[in-house]
Amino acid sequence: MAVVTLFTGGIRPLPPENQPTGMFKDERFEPVWAGLEGFAGDAQADRRVHGGPEKALHQYSAENYARLAAAFPEAASLLVPGSLGENISVPGWTEADVCIGDVFRLGDARIQVSQPRSPCWKIDRRYGVEGMTQFIDREGVTGWYFRVVEEGEAAPGCAFELLERTAPDASIARLWRLWREHRPDPADLDALAATPGLSPNWVKKLADRAAWLRTNAS
Repeated sequence: MAVVTLFTGGIRPLPPENQPTGMFKDERFEPVWAGLEGFAGDAQADRRVHGGPEKALHQYSAENYARLAAAFPEAASLLVPGSLGENISVPGWTEADVCIGDVFRLGDARIQVSQPRSPCWKIDRRYGVEGMTQFIDREGVTGWYFRVVEEGEAAPGCAFELLERTAPDASIARLWRLWREHRPDPADLDALAATPGLSPNWVKKLADRAAWLRTNAS
């Protein structure tokens, strides 16, 4: 069984301008409550784009760090699980393996994949490099968010098990790839927008883009 590592953190200043961020997380060595708003003791600085019930928990693929370190060797020593602000790290799961609507057991809690994480400019500041945010966006190594559908306690090394998959064609990787295409097929966007479990914000984003593409067909 893959080892589950959990992270939480408060609000800290992000050098060099010292903007507030919740990206700095500390590994948890004791059980933590997974509630509808996320882990107890965890915080997000900008609630407009992070946190809330649809983005309660963030998982980032442990395998992605090797790709980031290869692309940005000057930051390799900092590129370790937890450093991108994720709450959950479990080897063996990537954007290609996780689908919208997937329900996992995390300890005593049940959590559901709701959307990809959109990378922001603070990532470059976090590692002191230029271009990492763009690399994550371009390569689709984004990570993903969960909503908590059944609250419960989680602990380091607890069970992490896929319980339900209703949309095997709606992987995080495929959603991100279509979203980044210059002119994706509107029907593909409509199909993804109808995926059970997709966050309302992404439903609207996909539906709006599909409508725009139809209106502005070339």
